Amino acid sequence: MTMEFTRDDSNEFADAVKQKIAEFNWQHWEVSERLPLGLKLENEQGELIAGLSARTFGNWMMLDNFWVSDQLRGQQIGSQLLAEAERIAKERGCIYAILDTLNFQAKPFYESRGYQLQWTQQAYPKTGCKYFMTKALSSVQTNN
Repeated sequence: MTMEFTRDDSNEFADAVKQKIAEFNWQHWEVSERLPLGLKLENEQGELIAGLSARTFGNWMMLDNFWVSDQLRGQQIGSQLLAEAERIAKERGCIYAILDTLNFQAKPFYESRGYQLQWTQQAYPKTGCKYFMTKALSSVQTNN
């Protein structure tokens, strides 16, 4: 049998593959629910000026995207946004948070808010690096 691969660089195809992986994972994961978590701040004109998207599942909140406009940086907006996401995650039962950030982004910001570096991907995408960080959101409770 001869197989011929077809190239498809579309977002629709990437989403279809992602969905197939999710379907497989749900059959094997001990977690039955993954919930989106989104927070935004808009100005009077309805324009996005800060936003955060994450997801919660099991013990974890995974921070996917986090952005604050240049005009708002240094005014504690990012700190408040992150704290609110962590509060919601804890409310949902999460005890850890995980994220990644690039070397020119926000590593010091996250460190000052309790995130710890777990692993560094060197030479990413060429000469930079990507940091993978976690934070304990609350004390781990064990049943003794």
